[in-house]
Amino acid sequence: MDTGESIKGKPVTEEQIGAWADEAEVGYDVEELRKRGRGRPGRGAEPSQVVALRLTTEELANIDARAAREGKSRSEVIREALAASAA
Repeated sequence: MDTGESIKGKPVTEEQIGAWADEAEVGYDVEELRKRGRGRPGRGAEPSQVVALRLTTEELANIDARAAREGKSRSEVIREALAASAA
């Protein structure tokens, strides 16, 4: 079953959520997690800012459809659209 959410344009399924829950219940190696670094990778020299945006269901569906077609994330599609409109 599709949850309606996606990661990098790929749908998150109930099975994937179950697998993540099983993994969490077993526990994580804290030392291994510390090796990964902190937070998301930067997009430039300065920290990025998070901006809240309200979209209709139809707008979000259109963004998700494009993201899936192009193998991109929602954020990538939105950033590209903003850059194109500012040019």
